[in-house]
Amino acid sequence: MKEIIDVLKANRNGENCGIYAICSAHPLVIEASIEQALADDSPILIEATANQVNQFGGYTGMLPADFLEFIGKIADSKGYPRERIIPGGDHLGPVCWVDEPAESAMAKAQALIKTYVAAGFKKIHLDTSMGCADDPQCLPDEVVAERAALLCAVAEKTAIDTFGKSDLVYVVGTEVPPPGGAAEEIEELELTPVSRVKQTLALHQNAFAKLGLEDAWQRVIALVVQPGVEFDHTSIIDYESEKAQALKACVTTLPNIVYEAHSSDYQNDEAYVALIKDHFGILKVGPQLTLAMREAIFALSYIEDELIPVEQRSCLREVCEQEMLEVPKNWQRFYPVPASKGTLYRRYSYSDRIRYYWCQPRIQKAVDCLFDNLTNSGIPLPLISQFLPEQYRAIRNNDLTVTPEELVKAKVKQVTESYAKACWKQ
Repeated sequence: MKEIIDVLKANRNGENCGIYAICSAHPLVIEASIEQALADDSPILIEATANQVNQFGGYTGMLPADFLEFIGKIADSKGYPRERIIPGGDHLGPVCWVDEPAESAMAKAQALIKTYVAAGFKKIHLDTSMGCADDPQCLPDEVVAERAALLCAVAEKTAIDTFGKSDLVYVVGTEVPPPGGAAEEIEELELTPVSRVKQTLALHQNAFAKLGLEDAWQRVIALVVQPGVEFDHTSIIDYESEKAQALKACVTTLPNIVYEAHSSDYQNDEAYVALIKDHFGILKVGPQLTLAMREAIFALSYIEDELIPVEQRSCLREVCEQEMLEVPKNWQRFYPVPASKGTLYRRYSYSDRIRYYWCQPRIQKAVDCLFDNLTNSGIPLPLISQFLPEQYRAIRNNDLTVTPEELVKAKVKQVTESYAKACWKQ
């Protein structure tokens, strides 16, 4: 944990450095991200979200311990030291069970925290910002803080019981964007006012103190605020640094913390540089990674259409559509659009709800078939130029090998490279 603490201290002191969090559970994304960290000789922060990985398996089917072993084995295969991986838990709280009464949702959240900490996760985002079934429509900040402290107490006890001590670091906040981007169309956002920052920290500090968590409070490293960045299905709210100068100045008056920027996906390169300079020392990226992966896989499926007889094709795009239509729970309530726009949103939305389906056996089989077909047939360079032009240039410069897997990872690394330049290479 020393590496992340040192980076964030340097950010507070005005150095142009930070860290980005890989919020994905797809093996190709993890592999590409670890290759990026190897190239940069940097630590890597990989976070599992509560809906991806939890005590019931989440949508990946993995328990927290399974996830750590999963990313550890990928790191081993790449020669990347496991000890440089910073494992984080994102949106740890009742988010998966908000349709239940608060008592039962929080009981499950406590079990969630316990399994994450016992497995060895070290960076814990305590997210109690969402109301449960019997909560008021606008959950009071005092309640958010009290629930966060309750979960912190579980985390601290679990760490001490399991490892003999707690070296956990925490992220808190009351203005937490929804995981995976906004469900509705957005045009503008209000930044978190400085008064809210100070109030949120004071409420959390008091709630921690009431439970005897003063030591844990010293390990709160970041606060989630709204910096004015977000994306919905088809549009992006760009960062405007001049609007965030009051937030930037506020950090210097607060001990130990930086800001954590959620939903920072799809920003321009210069926005990430500005966010780091403005003390958003932790940048979260999730859907943009799997969207880049999907773009590459779909591009390969169009190449397959040109090369492979119909009866031998993977029919990858059609299989994805069929799977999503048959199991609509992971996209339907997020895409309240006419049927005429349904395919567009399911396939191409920035919120990338298709990411929930890559682990389904039928889709995995189609991807394997696609990759096998293209490996066996070979991919002519003109088709790569047509459908993956950036990767074509890398191949022509002898910087990339022509295999389906390498082409997909190269597309993902266009995203990680943008974040890495802001965090490590200024």
